[in-house]
Amino acid sequence: MRGRHADAYSMYKRGTRDYINAYDKEQVRSLNGVSKEIGNPSWKRSFLYILVASLASFLYGYHLGVINETLESISNDLHFNGNTMAEGSIAMNLGGGFLGSTFSGLIVDRVGFRRAFQLCALPMIIGSSMSATAKNLWGMLLGRLFVGTGMGLGPTLATLYVTEVSPAYVRGTYGSFTQIATSLGLMSSLLIGFPAKETEGWWRICFWVSAVPAALLALFMEFSPESPHWLFKKGRAADAEAAFEKLLGGPYVKGAMAELSKSERGGEAETVKLSELLFGHHRKVVFIGSTLFALQQLSGINSVFFFSSTVFKSAGVSSQSANICVGIANFLGSFAALLLMDKLGRKVLLIGSFSGMVVAMGLQAASASSLVSSSNEVYLSVGGMLLFVLAFSVGAGPVPSLLLSEMFPGRIRAKAMSVCLASHWVVNFFVGLLFLRLLEQIGPLVLNTIFATFCLVAVIFVKRNVLETKGKSLQEIEITLLPPE
Repeated sequence: MRGRHADAYSMYKRGTRDYINAYDKEQVRSLNGVSKEIGNPSWKRSFLYILVASLASFLYGYHLGVINETLESISNDLHFNGNTMAEGSIAMNLGGGFLGSTFSGLIVDRVGFRRAFQLCALPMIIGSSMSATAKNLWGMLLGRLFVGTGMGLGPTLATLYVTEVSPAYVRGTYGSFTQIATSLGLMSSLLIGFPAKETEGWWRICFWVSAVPAALLALFMEFSPESPHWLFKKGRAADAEAAFEKLLGGPYVKGAMAELSKSERGGEAETVKLSELLFGHHRKVVFIGSTLFALQQLSGINSVFFFSSTVFKSAGVSSQSANICVGIANFLGSFAALLLMDKLGRKVLLIGSFSGMVVAMGLQAASASSLVSSSNEVYLSVGGMLLFVLAFSVGAGPVPSLLLSEMFPGRIRAKAMSVCLASHWVVNFFVGLLFLRLLEQIGPLVLNTIFATFCLVAVIFVKRNVLETKGKSLQEIEITLLPPE
């Protein structure tokens, strides 16, 4: 019995290699000749699937901000008002986020993107329901743990899927859709949360609402194509062809398959070990990715999204007005990133973004100093915070995920992204958990100065370590930036 299975497997692998070699012989003609004759594929064919995948980012943004307006009501109803550690834990839901992020690469490699998105939606539906019906702090924490698991999965899946199904000439633009979806989710949670302080129990409605887009994500993914990269890596070349035809159109299938065959070897995917990512050939790019995500969180951005109501209230500004402005600034910056990503490039946006964040945090720090009059303090504080959000959403928000999903080779892409995003969630956890406590103990001047310093470090780090990927196909990036040993 074992012999027959071995023979069958050998025939399968020989067939896959023959299939690849047939494409390899036509690579030059397909890539250089055909592409020049017929131009770029239509962006419209993949557009709807990008929107569906962006629902995961919308949910991430919604759950990122749902606590902002509702935290006071939740803490009063569940009897932990004034406990800053409990409030920080509720806001961050990072235990689940870390778990979801850590295992996202393994899940994608095993079941593919479509099923992984559906698995991402499931804990969000369960967790939202648990949060909406919570009777005490522990019930809320358990619900947020489930939601956090989906939040950990969502950004990784959305970024990788968009990267692998988008035509190269609009990949940066499509990559910005995930950030726009995040900002729309954030704005939606703020708008829906406005009645929470006046209407008893309204915060429960805010959690119930989030189950709707999660259910839509699970449903629409049933009709979306699988990533052709994942299919080809699994030895399903015919299915990869069908996916490319759905995403790009018939005339582009042969060229896309030829290019894919340069770096992927269908049916021969090896298990990627953690030691290979941390200490092997790709350790440098994994280090760059992990550091970028860590600096992204050490900039203090999520302290703005989670606790802007608390900060504005202490400055004497209406939380509703302030949060509307934060949401608008985030959306405008995300829209600017969509327009500029494929024109200026990833590296330029990152440097400009972190530089603007240094200035913005400097303004917020200055507002807390004794040199500024009380009349000007509010303008500097609020203006600095809005400028900070705007600068972040132009580059530091959308670029790292897209850039790294482009730079990682297909064989390690999913697992390498999960390792890098794990650093994001770890740093995110400690920043969110300690922000209110540090704000009380060391004050806004010192705290904002620390955040500004990390933004400056990020500018230097990007200049020295980040490579440009604008306009290149995933296979070109792998060959030119990460040549084989």
